[in-house]
Amino acid sequence: MNERAGRHLLWAALVLLATAAFFLHLRIHPFLMPDKFNPGHTIFDRAKVAASLFPLLDLVVVSLLFTSRRTAVYGYVLNGMLVIYGTVLMTHLSLVKLAADPSLPFYLMPFNSLLPDIALAWADFLVGAALYYAWLRTPVTTGK
Repeated sequence: MNERAGRHLLWAALVLLATAAFFLHLRIHPFLMPDKFNPGHTIFDRAKVAASLFPLLDLVVVSLLFTSRRTAVYGYVLNGMLVIYGTVLMTHLSLVKLAADPSLPFYLMPFNSLLPDIALAWADFLVGAALYYAWLRTPVTTGK
């Protein structure tokens, strides 16, 4: 397999991970909900928009930035910032959720936390890092 095909596979994996994160956030944090008192109408919950905005940024902006050698460094940095921010927020939410149920046995805590979601975010970052380093190995063309 040549380097170009390897970069394409890494980019496809990056897009698929970001797509999974985006749809996971839309399912967990729906910001458009049907109104129970007005059938046929929807309620917009702006507090839940940010939870879907960051994975959308990852899907669209980071994926586009990784398509070029010149902009891959910006995709790498933005991807890292989104993963760190998401890790902090999801860890905080997990601790709040676990503190609400102190009777939960220790061995069940990882299953009632957001550890799988955090692992998905870090897998996305690692694929992005591999793609960035693949771009670094690519020779620079002058365009002449």
